[in-house]
Formats: sequence, C-alpha cells, structure tokens
Amino acid sequence: MKQQELKQKWMESYDVVYGEVNEEAEEANLKADTAFGKLLSKTQDSSFQEGDVFKGRIISVGQDFVMVDIGYKQEGLVSVKEFLSFDGTLKIKAGDEIEVYLEKLESNYGNLVLSKDKAEILKAWDKISEACETGEPLEGTVIAKVKGGLSVDIGVKAFLPGSQIDLRPSRYLDKYIGKTMEFKVIKFNKKRGNIVLSRRAILQEERSKMRGEILSQIEEGMIVKGIVKNITDYGAFIDLGGIDGLLHITDMSWGRVKHPNSLLNVGDEIEVKILKFDTDKERVSLGLKQVQPNPWEEAKDNYVIGTKVSGEVVSVKDYGVFVELDDGIEGLIHVSEMSWTNKNKAPHKTFNPGERIEAQVLDVDTENKRISLGIKQLMPNPWDDLVTKYKAGQKVKGKVKSIVEFGVFVDVGEELDALVHVSDISWTKKNVNLNDEFVLGKEIDAMVLSVDKENQKFCLGIKQMVEDPWKKIEERIPVGTVVEAEVVRVTDFGGFVELETGIEGLIHISELSEERVERPSDIIKKGDKVKAMVISLDKDDKKIALSIKAVGDVETQSLMKDHKPSDVKSATLADKLKGFNVD
Repeated sequence: MKQQELKQKWMESYDVVYGEVNEEAEEANLKADTAFGKLLSKTQDSSFQEGDVFKGRIISVGQDFVMVDIGYKQEGLVSVKEFLSFDGTLKIKAGDEIEVYLEKLESNYGNLVLSKDKAEILKAWDKISEACETGEPLEGTVIAKVKGGLSVDIGVKAFLPGSQIDLRPSRYLDKYIGKTMEFKVIKFNKKRGNIVLSRRAILQEERSKMRGEILSQIEEGMIVKGIVKNITDYGAFIDLGGIDGLLHITDMSWGRVKHPNSLLNVGDEIEVKILKFDTDKERVSLGLKQVQPNPWEEAKDNYVIGTKVSGEVVSVKDYGVFVELDDGIEGLIHVSEMSWTNKNKAPHKTFNPGERIEAQVLDVDTENKRISLGIKQLMPNPWDDLVTKYKAGQKVKGKVKSIVEFGVFVDVGEELDALVHVSDISWTKKNVNLNDEFVLGKEIDAMVLSVDKENQKFCLGIKQMVEDPWKKIEERIPVGTVVEAEVVRVTDFGGFVELETGIEGLIHISELSEERVERPSDIIKKGDKVKAMVISLDKDDKKIALSIKAVGDVETQSLMKDHKPSDVKSATLADKLKGFNVD
C-alpha cells in the first residue's frame, strides 16, 4: 500500500511538470532513502531539458534576480533587468505566474538559469520570422538605451542599432525612450534569440514616396518648409521631405554670416524659398534671406547722407573697417576717411571687431549694397585753420621730416606736414638728388605755394624764395648776342655751354662749323672756352640755342662792310696783331 501511494505521488509529479509540487520535502526524503527514489529523481530530471519553455511562479523579487519555481528540485533565477519597463519600474510581484526559458540546469551556484526574454522570443518567433521574410513592419515601444543603440519591446526585447534609428545619426537617444513606433526586422537568430530592428528602413521607404511627390510639385519661387539636415562651412543641406536642397551661406542672411552654425542648428525647421531647381540633376538651391524683408530697400530713407550713425565693427581690413549698422546693413569706413591727416594707415591698430563706433554717412548705393562712412567728419578739420593761417607767398620755416622720391615733407609746427615737390626745389637744377640736398631734422626756409583744402594739399617751394633766372633772360641775353662760355658737356648731337649759373645753352652739331662735322668732340671738348651767338630763346621751355659758325659769319660780314677788297689781306693781319703793342 505504501509503495502504491508512493507510485501514485510519482505519477502525479511527472504528469504535472509545470504545476506546483505538493509535500516536496517529504517526497524528497523518500526518494533519497530508496533506489526507486533515485530512479524516480532521474526520471523526473529528464523531463526538464535545456532550451524548453516552462511555466513557473515567482517566489521572490530581489535586487538583481527574480527567483522562479518551475517544479524542479531547485528554483531558478532570472535577471531583474528582464522585467524592467522603459521607465525603470517593475510590474511583477511574488506569486505571479510567468513563462521562462530554461537556459541551464545548473549554474556554478547550483540553481537553474532561466530567461523570461527568451521565452517570449520563442513564443513570438513565428510572428517575427514572418515579418522578417515579408518585410512587414512590427509595432514596438522603446524601453531602454543600451550599448550601441536602443532596446525595443515588440512582444520580446529586440535591439535597435543607433545607425538604424533615423535617416541621420542621432546623438541623443534618450528622446526616443517611451515612444511607440514601427520597425522592420532586418536580422534574427533563433538559436541565440537575437532580433535586430530598423526604423531607418521604414523612413527610407516613406522618403522615397515623398521624393516622387515633391519632385512633381516643386517649382522655382515656392516657399517650403524643411529641416536642417547637415551644416558645412559653405552652407547647409535642408531636408524638404524626400529631397535635399542646398542653402548656401550667401543666401542665409542679408548681412554677414561668419559660419552657418551661427544661424542654424541640425534639426531646426525653417522656411526657405526655392531659388533654382535642376530637374535633370534633381538639385535644389534654396534661400533663407529671400523669405525675409530686404533691409536695403529702405536703406536710402534710413541712412541719409550727412547723418550720424552708430554700429558694431565686424571686420577690419588694411583698406578700412566694416561696420554693421543693422541686420543685413554694413557700411565701410575707408582708411582715407579715418583722419584728416591720413595718419591712420593701419586700421587694425585702432579698431577691434565687436566695438561700437560712430560715423557719418557719406554715400548710399542701394543698387550695389554699399554705404560709405567717415569718422574724420565728426572731428575738427585742421585744414580749416591752415587755410586761414597760411596764404600763398608767405615765407615759413620748418624742419625736414621725411625725404621721398617725389619731394620733401616739412614740419612747420602744424598737425599737417607740408610738401616741397622736387620740381619746386631749384629753378635751374635738373635731376636733383634729394638725399644730397637735404638732411632729416635740418631747418629750411620755404614759401607757401598753396593750401588746397578740397584735395588736402599743403605745398611749399624753395626755388620761389629767389627770382626765376629765366624770367628776364631775354633782357640779359637777347637773340643775336655773342657770348663767351665754357663747354660743360659734349654729346653726340652737340655741346652744352654754361651761360649763367644754372643756365645752359646748346650748340647743335650743325652750328659748330661751316664744314661738315662728324663728331662734336672733334671740334669742342669739356672745359673749352668758345664764342657763340644766341640764335633762339624759349624761356617757357627753358631752352637756348647757340651757334659758333654764326659768329664767324657776322665777323666776316663786318670786315667786308668796313674795308675795301684790296685791304682784306692787311685787315686780316691787323686782326692777328690786335692787342699787341707794335710801336
């Protein structure tokens, strides 16, 4: 009877594998005491195969594991992470019945290793397998962020890689947690229980459909909405919903844009205008500033010539400073408009980007989008004082401040320096070597020639301190005068003689002799004293022409007039004896 009751208990235990075992401790003792019990235990163990799914009851919920009884000789453990919802809460308690997957009959600690997730995977496997084969989407809820992506509940836990979340890589995955979306199964492994999802595949299909619709509707001049997809140094790519358009940096704002990311961020939704659409290449050029009012349309009214304005320095160049007066409106202060004295030759030493300055409007060109500004106009003009203080013909003293190729700048004690041009240094000297004539810091006398406020020129002259020797040259050396002068240089076309200090005349090769002359140096040499007649004089061009042969002609004509032909021989002898005492 006792054996029969024991057999009945064994049979009940075997038939109800997933049920609760009654009087477990007593039965275990009986089995341990008899060989039949050992056989019974072995038989019972054989019903629990790794890889099968069993019903079980939650015994307790710990911090790391949930203990589950599936009717085996010891309880099994399931990681508590498999029961966590997306918000981190547990929706189970002791006594709940669940299905679990038997991964291992005995761990190092002697307990069963169970998995709720794998049990659910096996249960939902047919549905997932079909979805993977047909490409049909499955609905799921993102429950947690995991390494490399997200964990999604589609009836079982599946993995959504970061690269498959959206059309573009997303850095902030937390925003997807708790959202219910559709996914495609792109990979699964039944043996390992791995399921890989993709949301990007669905978005790409939707994008392809939208692309066809947009291409058929898009027209130049349309204003459309788009999302900033990518930002580069030269602009931004805007997703118009199936097709991308380029928003170039020059079409982002009516004003200056340092970098596109100063105006836009990836993910921003903006309104843009379609500027150009190439149907063959499917390229779209977009404009952001074109959907905003053009500030230059009212610039003529807002910035009147002569008014004072203020703005922020946005750029400093060698030739001037750009000032932002308003959004999209910039003006240029040219280096020539910074100072009345033109001493600010290095704007970067005076101005810094970001500082606010005041200026005066000089000119407004709305067509070319240019506004000319000036700073010196807001300061006293030193030229006003110069015009009053210095008059033409006034003698002044000053120190040589600098020597340049075209003249000498002289400091006369004013804010502005005066210029002695090389042409106003001497009446007679040509090709003056300024470095030989002047010494820096040395005081010189000069005469005011002009003070030109409009052209900002303060001119002095040194040669004007004395009378121009050419002014009355025709009175001192009239045409026909025979002069005795020294040859100062000989050229291929004649010889130059010095008539007065600094005044030279030319004896052309044709005027050297009655006979043909091949080389002037055969007749005259530097240092020779010669007699020549002035045959022409041009004081405006400062040119005097002389002739040696003309002197001979005059003397011959004079002798022919005063003496008879029979006396010519004796007259010539007399000429030879002239100046000697023959008595």
